[in-house]
This record gives sequence, C-alpha cells and structure tokens, in this order.
Amino acid sequence: MLICIDNGPLTLTETSPPLNSILDRLQTSPIIEMFGIAEKMRAERLELFDFSIGEPDFDTPEHICNAGKAAIDAGDTRYTAADGSQALKSAIRRKFKRDNDLDYPEDQIVIGNGAKPLLASATQVVVGEGDEVIYSTPSWPSHVGMIHLTGGRPVPLQTGIENAFKITPEQLASAMTPRSRMLLLCSPSNPTGAVYSEAELRALSAVLLEYPRVWVLSDDLYEHIVFRGARFSTIAHAEPRLAQRTLTVNGVSKCYAMTGWRIGYAGGPKPWIDGLRKLFSQVNGGPSSISQAAAIAALDGPQSFLKEWAEVYSRRRDIALAHLDEAPGIRSATPDGAFYVMPNCAGVLGGRTSAGKCIESSSDFARYLLEDYHVVVVPGPAFDCDPYLRISIATSDEVINAGIGRVVDACRALR
Repeated sequence: MLICIDNGPLTLTETSPPLNSILDRLQTSPIIEMFGIAEKMRAERLELFDFSIGEPDFDTPEHICNAGKAAIDAGDTRYTAADGSQALKSAIRRKFKRDNDLDYPEDQIVIGNGAKPLLASATQVVVGEGDEVIYSTPSWPSHVGMIHLTGGRPVPLQTGIENAFKITPEQLASAMTPRSRMLLLCSPSNPTGAVYSEAELRALSAVLLEYPRVWVLSDDLYEHIVFRGARFSTIAHAEPRLAQRTLTVNGVSKCYAMTGWRIGYAGGPKPWIDGLRKLFSQVNGGPSSISQAAAIAALDGPQSFLKEWAEVYSRRRDIALAHLDEAPGIRSATPDGAFYVMPNCAGVLGGRTSAGKCIESSSDFARYLLEDYHVVVVPGPAFDCDPYLRISIATSDEVINAGIGRVVDACRALR
C-alpha cells in the first residue's frame, strides 16, 4: 500500500495495528451463518416463517407517539443530561413505587440509551479483572459478552426443562467463591420465559445475604409480559435487605413496544448509580429528548393495554406449544412470561433428512428447518445451551400456526 507525502511515497505494510485483546474473549454468534442464508432466501423472494426476532410486533401506542411528536413541535430537541432528564426520573420513581413498591429517590435513578448499554455499563462499574459473575443458562448472549468486556469471569449455572429453567439456592451456594462479585438475574427470562416467584427470589436471597460483597443485577425488561398463573416480582422487593446492593434495570422497549426509542432506566444504591453517572459523563451522550418525552407518556399514561398484550402473547404461546406437542422428538416447558418458547430437540438428533444429512446438533436442526421448510429459529449455542431452540412468539397467530406446523412436518420427515 502506498501513501503519498510531501517528500515522496512512503511504503507501509499491510499489517494493521493490534486491536484490544479483550475482544478475543467475545464469541461470534453461531447463528450468523444461518441468518446469512435467510437473507439470501429473502432476496430470492421466498416466504420465510421467522421466529428469530425478540421484538414486539405491536406498534407503539398512539398516546406515546403523540408525546414524542409534541416534544419535537415544542423544540425539545437539544442535549439532555448524560443520566437523563429530571422529568423522566420523576416518572420512573412513580413507576417503581406503583408497580414494584420500591421507593428510589431521584438521585438513585439513572437513564440510558436503551437497557442493553445500561446493563453493560452497570457491569463495568462493579466487575473488574478476574471477578466472577454468576448467571443462569440458557442465557441471553449479550449478558455473557458484557461480563467478558470487563475482564470478569462468567460462571454459568445450567438449567433446563427439568427445573423450569430456574437456578436453585443450592446451585447458587455451590457457585460462590471469594472472587464472586455479582449475580445477574433475568426474570421473565430471555430466552426461556422463566419467571421467578417471590418465594423463589427470597430463597436465592437467603444465600446472597451470606455474601455481602456480591452485587445483584436484576434485568426486569419483560416485567409486564407475564401470563396467568404467574406473578412478577423483583428481588429488591422480595428481600429488602438486598436493596442496597441490587440494581433494578428496566426499560420501555419490550413491554411498551418501543424498541426503536432506546430508553432504559435503573434504580439502585447510590454508589452504583454514582458510578454509572461517572462512566456516562465520559462515554455516553444523554438519551434522546424526544424519546424521554415519549417514555414519560408510557410510564404515566394508560397501562391497561399491557395486560391485553400479555393475553395475546399467552394465546400465541398456547398455539405454539400445542403444535410442538405433536412434533416427534421435541419437548417443551410452558413459559410463564416474555415472548419465547425454548423447546428441547434432543429427540431429533441422529435423524437424517431426505437428502441424507445427519442432524447432530440444534444448529444442524435449525439449518434444516430453514433450508428445507423456510422456518427461522435460533439454535441453542447462541444461548450457551444445546440441544435447544429459541422460538419467538412475537408474531401473528397465522404465522405461528403455519410456521410451527412446518416444524412438526420437519420432525416427522426425519428418518
């Protein structure tokens, strides 16, 4: 490669300077190849039944959109504080008191550009090189990536259909070491839909109370997507003695169908919140003023539609499970929340397709579903589990009936 400078051409090598070695700890998603195939199929105008997207298929409610438009019309389009506006913090305080019986002063609330970067920043604030972070698998891939980027050590606790995808107090106690620094809880869970009851959270809390140097990060993003028979609880409420070392993270993306608005928020102990503010002051621009105005309308406005949407997701879950029950080799747990079903496909392993290919893993099975039946699902390795699949039910009844019906056909066709 040649670069011209005033004194003549300078020859440089093709070798780039090194990148940060911490990137070596991050794993490339095992589903990238499959999604590449899906994109090619879409380009060929083939109809796909897509169950891969973790995003509500509802539109953002009109009153929320109108609040965003009003902010634009009022000229509310300038920089905001790095940790969010005072008006939204007040709305978040009201939400925590109303929904969770948690009373965080406004100086113990922080707002971020979506819950995902907020979770990552929260992890950076309390986890350092070699510190251990305990979490359950199947797990959301970004939870694990956030731990790696701090130099921390992920400590996965395996769950499955047999224990309803929930860790037990015994598992938690056995994972504790002098290097344990944080427990990461996600309930309702992405990807499993598991919901911890208040009693189950108290049982985990009894272990945590024995380890005062361990922080708790509670990912509550799917709070309002809980089905009949289950009830949401958050750990800082279930065990108030843990409130001073628990960060409760939430947002408007999943429950209010506001994924593109990018607003997440957290309440918690002042040292953790102050650490986030310090970090934000260097690496974050303030959240969008327009999105914050919309989020106020979401949190303070009508809430009845949340139950209506949860009922829709519940119906879709039941439709998907009814089909999966007919699929040879597939076993499913009944999720209590979120909008995912996490079936175990161990029973199809060893089967052969009509082309003679052997299904040896959930990734093989997912690729078979895509290539032969035009069904898009996410295989287990993406969530640190195999042989499982994640199926999103955030789509129409018609797509679920037709697409999961094809999964049944695919299982029956294996030799």
